[in-house]
Amino acid sequence: MAAELNVVTGGLSYIGKFITRRLVAQGKQVLVLTNHLNRDNPFGSQVTVAPYDFDREAALVSRLKGAATLYNTYWVRFDYGKVTFGKAVENTQRLLLAAKQAGVRKLVHLSVSNPAEDASFPYYRGKAVIEKFIAQSKLPYAIIRPTLVFGGEQEILVNNIAWLLRRFPVFAIPSPGTYRLQPIHVDEVADLAVHAASHVENQTIDAAGPDIMTFDEMVRLIAWKIKSRAILFRASPAFSLFLLKIVGLMVNDVVLTRDELGALKEERLLSKEPPIGRTRLNDWLDRNGDRLGRRYASEMVRHFH
Repeated sequence: MAAELNVVTGGLSYIGKFITRRLVAQGKQVLVLTNHLNRDNPFGSQVTVAPYDFDREAALVSRLKGAATLYNTYWVRFDYGKVTFGKAVENTQRLLLAAKQAGVRKLVHLSVSNPAEDASFPYYRGKAVIEKFIAQSKLPYAIIRPTLVFGGEQEILVNNIAWLLRRFPVFAIPSPGTYRLQPIHVDEVADLAVHAASHVENQTIDAAGPDIMTFDEMVRLIAWKIKSRAILFRASPAFSLFLLKIVGLMVNDVVLTRDELGALKEERLLSKEPPIGRTRLNDWLDRNGDRLGRRYASEMVRHFH
């Protein structure tokens, strides 16, 4: 009997790669859909890799035929050229309609904490639109809403904070720095997604870790654990973004967007539900601080270059 087919969008990227790893370990047949066919594939012949084909409905339906579960991690972090939040919403809707037509038995969708159609930021508005579309699609689903995900070689925010703390003598914390967030380890998000596939009822689950800390506290914790000598100081959001734009020009990347900083200040990476994750950032840094931030994690390299 052939192994059960599971489809993972972005299965060679960040959270998707952790989901793929678990499915392969379980002996599942895995199809990865990606925009980056030349990306390094650590799974080799254990997975099949194919393009999304968002604009070719028949091809997309064909790829999804016979799939027990579709794990959807596809999204964009910011507008860049023809890659926009509006296009991401459109592509996701096409993917979900194809999944329905193909007879996919379960959708596990990676959303974000605190999506809202009236949110100030298109990232969160788009995620809310897709959640509503899923609820109306009649596809059996589990929606996972992660807060700030950390851990793994492709994580951006925590890693790049450490990178900055290692390489520059000062670090500007956008004032007031008291906005809170709730980090969760990527392993726990991937475990939650894979376990949700076997749950019969529709679910919407906040994925948040056990620690609630301010951004200031998180930066200082990272600095302490990696033994950084950088001087930490409060700066206006505008000046902080100006400094990060200069760094972005140095590394040819977008380090942090105005919207991302705004979402941090609105505490959108904080859950209102009891925490599911158990990995404390402090403990993880004790084990991984020596490696954290040794290399810069580039969004442009990952998705555009």
